[in-house]
Amino acid sequence: MTSQQPIGPLPPGATIGILGGGQLGRMLSVAASRLGLACHIYDPDANAPAAQVAAKHVVAGYDDIAALTAFARGVDVITYEFENIPTAALDALEALRPIHPNRRALATAQDRIVEKQFLVGLGLNVAPFAPVNSLADLQAALASIGTPAILKTTRLGYDGKGQVRINATDEAEAAWAQMTGAASVLEGFVAFEREISVIAARGPDGAVTCYDPGENVHKSGILHTTTVPATLKAGQHMDAVLLAGRILNALDYIGVMGVELFVTAAGLIVNEIAPRVHNSGHWTQNACLVDQFEQHIRAIAGWKLGDGSRHANALMTNLIGDDVNIWPSTTDALHLYGKAEARPGRKMGHTIRISPKS
Repeated sequence: MTSQQPIGPLPPGATIGILGGGQLGRMLSVAASRLGLACHIYDPDANAPAAQVAAKHVVAGYDDIAALTAFARGVDVITYEFENIPTAALDALEALRPIHPNRRALATAQDRIVEKQFLVGLGLNVAPFAPVNSLADLQAALASIGTPAILKTTRLGYDGKGQVRINATDEAEAAWAQMTGAASVLEGFVAFEREISVIAARGPDGAVTCYDPGENVHKSGILHTTTVPATLKAGQHMDAVLLAGRILNALDYIGVMGVELFVTAAGLIVNEIAPRVHNSGHWTQNACLVDQFEQHIRAIAGWKLGDGSRHANALMTNLIGDDVNIWPSTTDALHLYGKAEARPGRKMGHTIRISPKS
């Protein structure tokens, strides 16, 4: 069986393999258990949070082909909670079991330039950008795009890591030094009214459903809050949902995707896509009948997508580092990730506050 073949529907009692054992893998595993499906986690960290709620945890590196092979043979389908999986590992796994979302979606999201070229090819708007592989490239890009701008590594960056803001052209040399020679991309600064995201799902039958857009606020490059419903003008809600659906269909996608957007006076600009469940979709756990985690499991198991309609307004707040110390006093819905040590910038959990739907 390979990822090119139909996958299901998998019956209750089947096993989902999840690459990565962080909080997203943990919440996927909890959702799968409600559907009678077991999860095996593959993560080199012996203390991976997802392992606390999974049927099995394979502790091995992504370069351990023997361990990857044994893992694949013990599951029925494979998914992942993070994008930066080595190609050789994916090759070994895909030879034995389906991987969803598919390799094309993963390859598109792994490289910021490939991602932007894909989005432009769909006729979608992105921030002005230029590839940067040297100081000379950066200086030329700044001359074309202008400042302020953001220099990012093309791969591996997340939660504000692997990027630096450039406010003036004389900062180019110092900014390039921070990239340590890594392939990069310069993005023009977008004057946006707000940041929103759409959590969208697509099943193996091609059915697409989208959750209501959420409005996001970041602090220090890390998501702080998501508020639903987002403050949008007439037509922007539908534009965002249709845009997300176009991306999923173009990738022949199976699973849940997060689509981050900037709302500007000129329209919606796609910031980035994430081929997985997404931090800005956590609000669905308490404000929707079927949350993003169950929706993802349903899709990759070949089940019909569930009813993701919203029954309440929601405010999701990330608990970063010592924020988690509110646990004894909060009356909001509390989701903790089982991480032993609170460190600055580390996501420890989140809260969700709901109110009557508007």
